[in-house]
Amino acid sequence: MEIKQAERIQTSILNGLEKKALVWLAQRQPRWVTPDFLSFIGFCGSLMIATGYALTRISPSFLWLATVGLLVNWYGDSLDGTLARVRKIQRPIYGYYLDHCLDCINEMLMFIGLGLSPLMDMRISMLILIAYLLLTVNVSVNAHLKGQFRLTYAKIGPTEFRIIAAILNTVLVCSTAVRSVRVPLEILGTGLSLTVLDICGLVIFTIIFLMYLVSFFTDAKGYAGIDPPKK
Repeated sequence: MEIKQAERIQTSILNGLEKKALVWLAQRQPRWVTPDFLSFIGFCGSLMIATGYALTRISPSFLWLATVGLLVNWYGDSLDGTLARVRKIQRPIYGYYLDHCLDCINEMLMFIGLGLSPLMDMRISMLILIAYLLLTVNVSVNAHLKGQFRLTYAKIGPTEFRIIAAILNTVLVCSTAVRSVRVPLEILGTGLSLTVLDICGLVIFTIIFLMYLVSFFTDAKGYAGIDPPKK
């Protein structure tokens, strides 16, 4: 079975620096470290993130666990493909399947953990997850139809999102005042008390969903031109 590898479109702010760092790390991994092992490490990082967020019900200090989990997740999730390329042991079919299935599982765990915390309403957390999955489906379909796999939007990629999350975690764990902010909001007769992360979450959901809509209509128009109605 052959598969044509899609062109990776990576234009994030940190792309150049991150590529050099990943190659440097890949060249120094022990031989027993394999791409599959790194994928597992990335999964463990997402479990740490989910657990850290959920345990903030006990103490906000567990946000440090979530932040360490972000680093572990980056290490495993970003380095597995680079290690395979550096060692020339790529498995494009298996690797593509495993990577993107695990990405969805990892994101699901992270947002469930966040929704279980007192920091974000579960409904808002699930809205972000839904928007992320919609964008993921669009990217995967375009990788198949266009041969282009877009990793970034508006110069922001997974690594930048992890850094933003780590900064928010640090602010929240260090500032009782920020954690205590509550903004009342009523939607369809339902009263909500929004935290700082709720507000950030709604902004993130709006941005991701708008990205999805723009991509959907742009791509649909392009495909309609390629595949016009039959006369």
